[in-house]
Amino acid sequence: MTEVTVPEKIEDIEIRLLLEALFLKYHYDFRNYAMASIKRRLKQARQQLGFATFSALQESLLHDPALLPRLLRYLTVQVSEMFRDPGYFKAMREKVVPHLRTYPSLKVWIAGCSTGEELYSLVILFREEGLEDRTIFYATDINHEALQAAEAGIFALDRVALFTENHRKSGGKSSLSDYYQAAYGRVSFDKSLRRNVVFSDHSLVTDAVFAEMHLISCRNVMIYFDSGLQDHALGLFKDSLVRKGFLGLGSKENLRFSRHANAFTDFVREEKIYQRRAE
Repeated sequence: MTEVTVPEKIEDIEIRLLLEALFLKYHYDFRNYAMASIKRRLKQARQQLGFATFSALQESLLHDPALLPRLLRYLTVQVSEMFRDPGYFKAMREKVVPHLRTYPSLKVWIAGCSTGEELYSLVILFREEGLEDRTIFYATDINHEALQAAEAGIFALDRVALFTENHRKSGGKSSLSDYYQAAYGRVSFDKSLRRNVVFSDHSLVTDAVFAEMHLISCRNVMIYFDSGLQDHALGLFKDSLVRKGFLGLGSKENLRFSRHANAFTDFVREEKIYQRRAE
């Protein structure tokens, strides 16, 4: 690839046209993601995929569907760890679980589950608290390859020390090693952890609500959205939750400036856990 110098204003136009083409052709909508973030990711994708300009990338994307999953790897967030921010999971265990125990059956939605680290964290937590058998977990993401990785439940062995420490700090009641087998530099989490899990493609931008959820966990996804799209996603979560259901966000996310803020109360403020109002 020969690098082509393109004026920034022209480059911005190319990016907007590329995002429009991605939406019209494949129904993946990144048009209202924060521009600085999406531009950085697209630049990396263009360089790594071997295109001189965004226009060239757009042309190839329109005529070669095989390019789509390769591009999505750059556009979707796939950085996570099990029991990330242990205080969040400790608050779930100590503050949220006692409320969830009052329901005969539960539905939990992990929105933007990426490669599954948060999903397995919540399933393990629910198993340790005796709630797994009465719970259906919905694990969704727009990236089909990420969903396949989540369903496989295989992670690099060198990540497990961090996972184990996070689990301990979150108030884990067992050893994390009880849930996986290690071999050939990888760990495979027990398939029993997936027995109550539904994996599904879902876009927070274009798809409908998941009804009657008791807990929605969507962490470190909305930081890549602009304010309008954040509002849209929070409205989706509001409409998906039962009354007094719970919403967990990432450490850098909040409801403060959303038009849906009045639909929630702070439940564990410092861990960004909110509760849907009863009215």
